[in-house]
Amino acid sequence: MNQNNSLWVETRDLQPRLKQPLQGIINLLLVTAFFLLVWWIFMDPRGIIRWYTPQYGYMYIRWILIAAIWQVYIFNYWPFKDSFLNNKHPLIKGLILIGSNIVIVAFMIWIFCYAFLGNLSIPYLNPKVLTGLGMTEFFAREYSSLAILMMAAIASWLSPVWPVCFDNHPWQNLTQPARGFTVWVWTFFLTLIAFLILMHPHYHVLFYPWQEYAAAYPWWYGFARTLSGNFNVGWVMCGTVSIWFLELVFDRYPIRLIKKQPLRGIIGFLFVFTMAWLIFFAFLFLQDVSWGPAVEGAKRLYAPDWRHLHCGELACMMLIPMMTLHFYFDNWPKKYSPSINIAIRCAIIFIATGILHYLYYKYSPPILGTQPGYSHPQQFPMAPVILWINMMLYHYWFMDMYPGKRLATRKERLPVSNLIAEEA
Repeated sequence: MNQNNSLWVETRDLQPRLKQPLQGIINLLLVTAFFLLVWWIFMDPRGIIRWYTPQYGYMYIRWILIAAIWQVYIFNYWPFKDSFLNNKHPLIKGLILIGSNIVIVAFMIWIFCYAFLGNLSIPYLNPKVLTGLGMTEFFAREYSSLAILMMAAIASWLSPVWPVCFDNHPWQNLTQPARGFTVWVWTFFLTLIAFLILMHPHYHVLFYPWQEYAAAYPWWYGFARTLSGNFNVGWVMCGTVSIWFLELVFDRYPIRLIKKQPLRGIIGFLFVFTMAWLIFFAFLFLQDVSWGPAVEGAKRLYAPDWRHLHCGELACMMLIPMMTLHFYFDNWPKKYSPSINIAIRCAIIFIATGILHYLYYKYSPPILGTQPGYSHPQQFPMAPVILWINMMLYHYWFMDMYPGKRLATRKERLPVSNLIAEEA
C-alpha cells in the first residue's frame, strides 16, 4: 500500500503508445464517444432510462464526481493495494474502481440522504417524505435532488482543498485508511456546515408557507437581489473550477513556493476563494454586457437567479478544455517559465470555453435531447458537462489513459542502480 503523502496518480509513470497530438486526439474521441453512449442510456429524454429531468439525473452525476475525488485525493485508492494498481489491466482495474465508485454514490444518496437524513432530520432530502406531505411526485423528486446534488457540489469544492492546499496537514503522517477517514470526516463536516448556510435557507422560501421556524431567511437577498439559492450554486461552482485551476493549470503555483503548513494551506484557500469570486463576477459582467442588466423579479434571461446559475454553468464549461489540455495533451506547454506556461494555458482555456459555449447551445438539443434556448428549465448544461468530466476522470484516474498510454513496467520505473543490484 502506498502509505506516503504522495498520491499514486501523481507518482505513476504513464508511457505514450502514440505521439502527440494523435495520442490525445484518439483518447479524447474515445472518451467523448463513451460519454455520449452513457448519456443516451441514462440521461437522454429520448433514450432508455431518461434520468435527465434535469435535477434527478444531475444528482447522480454530481455524486459520481465527488465519490471519485474521495477515492483518489482523500483515500489514495484505499483499500486497493499498489500491486493491484500497478499490475491489473487498465480495463479490469477501471471496471472495479468504477464499480466501487457507484457503490459509494448509491450509499450516499439512498442510505445517507434518503433513509437517514431524509427520514430523521431534513424532510426535503427524501422525495417520498415530500410526496407524503402532499407534494407532487415530480416536484418532490426535483427539489430533493437539487438539495442532495448541492451537498455534493459543495463537497467537490471543499474536499480537494485539503490535499491540494494543505497537503493533508496536520494528518499527513498518518497511514491509510486512518488519514483518509480523518480528512474525509473533517472535510465532510465542513461540507455539511456550508450546506446549512448556503443551501438550507433556499428551502425556507421554496415551500409554502415559508419555513419560518425551520430555516433562516436567505441572508444573501440584500445584495444578490434574489431569494434563490442559485446565487450560491453559481459561486460555489466557480469555487470548484478554481481549485482545479490551481491543481491542473497552475500546477499548484505559486502556493507550492510556500513550504510551511498551515500557512501554505490558508494562502492556497484564499487564492482559490478569491479566484472563484473573480470568475463569478467576470461572468456576471459578460452577461450584463450581452443581455443588459438583470432585473429583480424578472424571468429567464433577465432574472438575477438565472444569471447567477449561468455563471456556474459557464465556469463548469471551463473544466472541459482544462482537463482536455492536462489529461490528453500533457498539460502543454511546459517548456517556458511557470508564468508563461500558465498564461498560454489560460488563453487556450478561455478561447476553447467560448467555442464550447457556442457549440453546446447550438447542437445540444439534437445531440443530447435538451431543450433549445439559454434559460429553458430543461436546459441545464452542468449535467452533461459534469458527466463528460466524470468520464474523463474515470479514464485518467481509473484506466491509466488506455489505450493511448500505458503504465510503465516495474523495470522501467526502477532506477538503473536498483536493477543492477537485483540482477547481482
